[in-house]
Amino acid sequence: MSTAVDTPAYDLEPFWMPFTANRQFKGRPRILVSAKDMYFTTDDGRKLLDGTAGLWCVNAGHCRTPIVNAIKAAAETLDYAPAFQIGHPGVFHAAQKLVALAPGELKHVFYCNSGSEAVDSALKIALAYQRARGEASRTRLIGRERGYHGVGFGGISVGGMVNNRKAFGLALPGADHIAHTYDLEHNAYSRGLPKWGAHLADELETRIVALHDASNIAALIVEPVSGSAGVLPPPEGYLQRLRQICDRHGILLIFDEVITGFGRLGRAFAADYFGVVPDMITFAKGVTNATVPMGGVLVHNRIYEAFMNSPTPDIMVELFHGYTYSGHPLASAASIATLDLYAEEEIFKRAAALAPYFENALHGLRGLPHVIDIRNLGLMGAVELAPRPGQPVARAFEVYLRCFEKGFLLRQSGDILTLSPPLIAEKKHIDDLVGALADELKRVA
Repeated sequence: MSTAVDTPAYDLEPFWMPFTANRQFKGRPRILVSAKDMYFTTDDGRKLLDGTAGLWCVNAGHCRTPIVNAIKAAAETLDYAPAFQIGHPGVFHAAQKLVALAPGELKHVFYCNSGSEAVDSALKIALAYQRARGEASRTRLIGRERGYHGVGFGGISVGGMVNNRKAFGLALPGADHIAHTYDLEHNAYSRGLPKWGAHLADELETRIVALHDASNIAALIVEPVSGSAGVLPPPEGYLQRLRQICDRHGILLIFDEVITGFGRLGRAFAADYFGVVPDMITFAKGVTNATVPMGGVLVHNRIYEAFMNSPTPDIMVELFHGYTYSGHPLASAASIATLDLYAEEEIFKRAAALAPYFENALHGLRGLPHVIDIRNLGLMGAVELAPRPGQPVARAFEVYLRCFEKGFLLRQSGDILTLSPPLIAEKKHIDDLVGALADELKRVA
């Protein structure tokens, strides 16, 4: 592999990059300067096929004209409006469109700016709701091993990815975790949902409720499909079982759909795909096609009404929580344009139609050197590699770099390579991405 790079005309050192090996990157930077539809352009003029939808977020492809125009118009009209005690038309219009997409009785939206903030907001709403209905002892928050729920202290407390937690102390007291569902022995090379493992949901009842008592548990939060941990689809019947257990014990069920929301599984939300309606859904990323940061929580009617039915005077704030940029005018405009584009181009249906082709292409990598598992659901997939002896992560990172140099952007996490192309992808894009990955798997030691 070539390691020669041109020295950029700007200083790389001041920016401490997130989730990045800064020393490696700054010695050999990978810089993107523009994007359109399925492709980025690098600073040396190469086209880079986006196999990750940016970061699971550019669902409709890059720099789509209707979204760009909506943002420009908003910036020229209303650059900012506070959300505390004041509103603007766009945020109500965006909320109306969102609740129309939401499953069941999730008919209210609390806005924030990112997936991390959405998770922390949902956890706070859960705690405040339990107090509002007279069960203030319900303070424990339950997550899942290998879960990713952003990087706020709430998110890392219920999250279960070790490296995201180990350097930051105790985080929130009282958080606990159920086991993850990944089992290589039983589920390797599953196509879609694994057949084995629904019984793992029972641990919520047999261990967590038995240990802490339901009267002390506010909520359980899970990703319907774990994304950042390497695309871990739930076993058949698993989410349905969690819903039943939560109902039995008065525990709120929160789906973290920051990744799965807005078409990744061919439906508006994974809740629709699985036929399981949670009490709250966290979202971000695809809600604006990643053009302007926005996140939020879709909230069940009964949760919202528990706050609105407070005996305190109606001039009192019902929930002491929010952000300076909640429902920002530019983000609201981007969201409206994005949701309209999804509908006009039937992008969710396009993703559903492409998913079987994506599945077959991905599983065609089985048997290539170092591949120990392949997983997929909708337009999200993962190829797990055996770690290089004594050098975990190194093999997958080398494949990632090789693919980048050839013009293909994948995502690498640990010894896992993930693909999550924009939902406007065509079969030729899948062929090119999987073909490039296959070539480099054959070459890497």
